[in-house]
Amino acid sequence: MNNKIDKKTVKKGLLPYLFLFIIMLGAFYILKIGNKVVNDLSYDEFIDNLDKGNITELQVVARGSGYTYEVSGSLSSYKDNESFESTLPLSEEVMKKIVKASDEQEFKLTVKPDPDSSSLLLILVNVLPIVLLVGGAFWFFNKQLAGNRSSLDFGKSRARLNSDDNKVTFKDVAGLKEEKEEVKELIDFLKNPKRFQKLGARIPKGVLLVGPPGTGKTLLAKAVAGEANVPFYFISGSDFVELFVGVGASRVRDMFQQAKRNAPCLIFIEEIDAVGRQRGTGLGGGHDEREQTLNQLLTEMDGFGANEGIIIIAATNRPDVLDPALLRPGRFDRQVTVNLPDVRGREEILEVHARNKILANGITLQNLAKRTPGFSGADLENLLNEAALLAVRRNKNEITMSEIDEATDRVLMGPAKVSRKYSENDRKLVAYHEAGHAVIGIKLRNASDVQKVTIIPRGSAGGYNMMVPTEEKLCSTKTDLLEEITGLLGGRTAEEITFGEITTGAHNDFEKATKIARAMVTEYGMSDLGPLQFEQPSGSVFLGRDYNKPQHFSNEVANEIDMEMRKIIDDCHKKAHEIINKNKSLLKLIAETLLEYETLTKEQIDYLVENGKMPDEDENNLESLSITKLRELAKEKGIKNYSKMNKAELLKELDV
Repeated sequence: MNNKIDKKTVKKGLLPYLFLFIIMLGAFYILKIGNKVVNDLSYDEFIDNLDKGNITELQVVARGSGYTYEVSGSLSSYKDNESFESTLPLSEEVMKKIVKASDEQEFKLTVKPDPDSSSLLLILVNVLPIVLLVGGAFWFFNKQLAGNRSSLDFGKSRARLNSDDNKVTFKDVAGLKEEKEEVKELIDFLKNPKRFQKLGARIPKGVLLVGPPGTGKTLLAKAVAGEANVPFYFISGSDFVELFVGVGASRVRDMFQQAKRNAPCLIFIEEIDAVGRQRGTGLGGGHDEREQTLNQLLTEMDGFGANEGIIIIAATNRPDVLDPALLRPGRFDRQVTVNLPDVRGREEILEVHARNKILANGITLQNLAKRTPGFSGADLENLLNEAALLAVRRNKNEITMSEIDEATDRVLMGPAKVSRKYSENDRKLVAYHEAGHAVIGIKLRNASDVQKVTIIPRGSAGGYNMMVPTEEKLCSTKTDLLEEITGLLGGRTAEEITFGEITTGAHNDFEKATKIARAMVTEYGMSDLGPLQFEQPSGSVFLGRDYNKPQHFSNEVANEIDMEMRKIIDDCHKKAHEIINKNKSLLKLIAETLLEYETLTKEQIDYLVENGKMPDEDENNLESLSITKLRELAKEKGIKNYSKMNKAELLKELDV
């Protein structure tokens, strides 16, 4: 591919020079002709000069079609750029006279045949126009037919055959141990189908991969095809549906016909919910074209026709919207749930994506995996890539923990808004708000570990507190949820106790706390109302299931639900008040340190809680220094307006 690109680039680069050379050559030729002087001699003048012996050179061209001789040459009295031309009658006497004079006067005589009598020229003049006309007409009609053929290709399948260049195997898929075991049967069947048929076993016709975005569903399907070494067709669900009626169903038929010719093979349908949604749902009824496509897909998967050797793998993160007929045994016989990876799975995924990256000494993937709960495989790949980009931008030869911390923040919250200016009063409010979250996290036994606290704005937040569970749990207890709500209310509580005033900065905390409290009452049965489920997680209105959904409880019960939610929030708020009132000195210590350093890591927070001060500063690592120390260094270097700069601006001025 690179060679082709290089050749094309070289040709394009030579074209201007070639064009310039042709222009210069033409100009030189025109100038050369323009310097020549050609005199027309009559027949009598030519004979007179021939008799007097004035001719030094002569060329004779016989024009058979015009019955004349055309002669040209030069006279003894002419200059170097001067010549003559003349037309003579076509007679034998004239030619004898010219030959006799040439013998006597010994001038150079050249006789040329008639150029019009050339057979090649005759072909070019008479045949070439006809050839060009016929060829042009043939090209025009052929192009028109090709256009008509492409317009008739709407019904052809858009499924593409995966090439060996992009071959993926199970070595490239990490963190999906159970999921890989589930699909290994497909590989065994494709390699040795007789082994299964011997005992009357039927391999699943379809496997549906279900899970959140970025968990590796597409990668797993590619690995199945790579391990089985069979043709692998992949297509998106949206490729079936077109403007024209019947196109989607036609493409489904054509796709299965291609697959039958290459059986055994795999068909992978990405985002099958685009074509496999439930029929007859939605506020405006069903979509006829999409439903026809789905009907054809259902028929091909388990109809009267046999599709032996064809296995369909589909992926979706919306299994709730799929048509029940698509999920029944005989079509998608097996559903494989691809969940977010646990800490061990994240470590394996990081090992795969860290193969070509240079990490600094002291960075272990195990610790990095513990710091990233809830990250998908795509998030982890993006995390390491962002860290590598930051290291290159900072002219480093390896990826350090500083780049990984910044990359984590970028993935979660977006880039830092270091240029955003806000008053010292706002900085103090944000510092005490985030310190309130940190104090609750430190003092509650079942609360999450505080990994990082910062007052640098990111996204729409003025600061944030990163808290990671001490251990990953499959289920959350009532105590866990209550302490999580208490931690969310810690920021507002710190504002109330410190300033006697409240701000709008806790609106996102309230949103999360209210959602947890309502779920505890209406879904989990964790209230005085007992083990009853009053609500279910809301679905999509446009599926036609939750529009005007009836309420299955009375107004009195609705009031009790509101009262229970209020009770949960009030109890957690009181507990947050108690904890922060008992630890005002710790709250002030963390807040004042945040104002000085802007960002605190878990190690710094642990040292601060244990010793009441920050670790000794390392002047070789400017990023770990306080704002006061950075301003002193900026003053020594003569940087102007250093007293008005924040930490990010100071680091930039100090070339960090």
